[in-house]
Amino acid sequence: MNTADRIQNLRKAKGISQEELADKIGVSRQAVSKWESEQSLPDIDKIIILSDFFDVTTDYILKGIESEKQATKNPVNAFIFVFVATALNFIGFVVSCAIWYEEQVAMALVDGLIFMAVGCMVFGIGYTCSTQNKERAKRLFWSINIWLLSFLPLSGIYNALFSRLLAPYPLFWGANLNLITFPAFWLIYICFCGLIVVRARQNGK
Repeated sequence: MNTADRIQNLRKAKGISQEELADKIGVSRQAVSKWESEQSLPDIDKIIILSDFFDVTTDYILKGIESEKQATKNPVNAFIFVFVATALNFIGFVVSCAIWYEEQVAMALVDGLIFMAVGCMVFGIGYTCSTQNKERAKRLFWSINIWLLSFLPLSGIYNALFSRLLAPYPLFWGANLNLITFPAFWLIYICFCGLIVVRARQNGK
């Protein structure tokens, strides 16, 4: 494995594109592409920046010599925390809807939001501690979880405005006003979440 391969492997392990790496270290995407295709080598100042960014030594980038810290460090994949956090958020959504269906109490919404807060905390802590696929995991987390995380708050606001109840899903009472507000809720919800997903995918290119 040569310097070009090591730079490429470090970038992929971090889960970022060539363009994102270029932005982080202050070069063009073409420069990163040339480094990874062996057309050129980074200047010494860029090698230092790369070593700081990837948390490796300059010897590793240039010669493949791992420090004792690198050799003993176990990689932590950020995708693990995406799955755990998503499961907690989904449980929160289901629990909230189930409690409201059975009891019609405002605590149903609160209980769901507590689960989701814990889910977001798990992902945040995991993202900070992870060493692999961080950026891709972040994009995946928001692409999936924005649909869960925004549903309860938007439903709570909708119901508080039109029915004065804090329900975790939009209530339909059959009134004439509801014929406008109910479809409007779903339109706003889908457009809002869809925009976040599109932005997340665009940032990943």
